[in-house]
Amino acid sequence: MTLDSEEEINRRANEKSAKRKAARDRMMATKTIEKGLLIVHTGKGKGKSTAAFGMAMRAIGHGFRVGIVQFVKGRWETGERAVLNRFPELVTIKTMGEGFTWETQDRARDIAAARAAWAEAMRLMADPAYRLIVLDELNIVLRYDYLAIEDVLGKLIGRRPDLHVIITGRNAREELIAVADLVTEMTMIKHPFRGGVKAQAGIEF
Repeated sequence: MTLDSEEEINRRANEKSAKRKAARDRMMATKTIEKGLLIVHTGKGKGKSTAAFGMAMRAIGHGFRVGIVQFVKGRWETGERAVLNRFPELVTIKTMGEGFTWETQDRARDIAAARAAWAEAMRLMADPAYRLIVLDELNIVLRYDYLAIEDVLGKLIGRRPDLHVIITGRNAREELIAVADLVTEMTMIKHPFRGGVKAQAGIEF
């Protein structure tokens, strides 16, 4: 039994790569639709909002206008907000939340805040200058029925064809998942919080 030479191994590997590329090129040739996407980041794992802000920064890199509405997070200073505030001509950030429900302990106040945030979201979505809208933690207010899911879905489905919308938060409603174009579920395997580690600047905020 003789061992294949390095040259022969490389030749076979290159042939396989060429076949994979040809197959991928054929597949990519069928992808011709360009449209605004409805994107949902959900799940118990960390990184839902972080991924959305990363996509916002990518859009800014292409010179797109971005609107961000934060439905729950309060007005504490975060690293991502500090970065995005450096691009006032391209980014509008509306922090409309007052914290999580257990912090306000006032359901009527939470509902009023959610409705005000949704009104701001609809205003941004209607402005043709914006190419990407991030609705941070909208899933949470939908879970608690602070907004009517039918109304929200109607506005999202009826948005203009070229507008991308990203929605974040745990426990995305099944109705939202059904109409979304892209859904990612973040899965938590380990988290330092369980070991007594507090939220830290540059990691959680």
